[in-house]
Amino acid sequence: MYQDEKLVCEDCGMEFIFTVGEQEFYAEKGLVNKPKRCPDCRKKRRQNNRKSRKMYDAVCSKCGAQTKVPFRPVEGREIYCKDCFTKSAV
Repeated sequence: MYQDEKLVCEDCGMEFIFTVGEQEFYAEKGLVNKPKRCPDCRKKRRQNNRKSRKMYDAVCSKCGAQTKVPFRPVEGREIYCKDCFTKSAV
C-alpha cells in the first residue's frame, strides 16, 4: 500500500526519504500532511522550541524538591518533579 517517497526539506533543501514505516505511523496517528522537514531539521526545530519555552519554578508535591515546569503552577494542583512523575507513571 505504502512506498518510500522522496521529499525535499523546506528548511535545508535536501532530499529525504519518507519511509513506509513513517507513513504507517502518520496514518495510525491520523496525521494527513507529509513532513515538510528532514529528520535533522525537525530535530533542530524541536530543540529550539524547547530552549525558548518559558519555565516556572515549583516545588514537587510528593518529595518537596525544587523543580521547573513548562506551565504556570496553579494553587491547589499537584506538581511533580521529573523523578516523582516518572515513578507515578509506572
